Amino acid sequence: MFRFNAKYFAGFILLLLIEICIALYVHDRFIRPYVGDILVVPLLYCFVKSFLSFSPIQATVAVLCFAYFIETVQYFQGVQRLGLTHIPLARIIIGNSFSWLDMLAYTFGAALILLAERMALKRSVL
Repeated sequence: MFRFNAKYFAGFILLLLIEICIALYVHDRFIRPYVGDILVVPLLYCFVKSFLSFSPIQATVAVLCFAYFIETVQYFQGVQRLGLTHIPLARIIIGNSFSWLDMLAYTFGAALILLAERMALKRSVL
């Protein structure tokens, strides 16, 4: 169950750097809000797969459920209810506003994971 996978860890680092660049330097109405949300699910997926040997479907479903959970916490104003509004990192990680479009972006990110894993499997079979 526990094992280090350098390929997934490299993917995690790459996606983390992309997300940081988006957060720091992109201030538009498409890439920052939507592409960033799409990429967060593969980012978390790569992190999980770096250390745990779950199947692609298991890891994708787990990460997607986690993303949905965080978005649901936003719906119920979790940062405010937990008294964490004075902690910038909590506001960044948990977020402040619920959006159905975010849920759609997370779902699209999960679909991209499964598509990429399927393509990788086909390449390894050939």
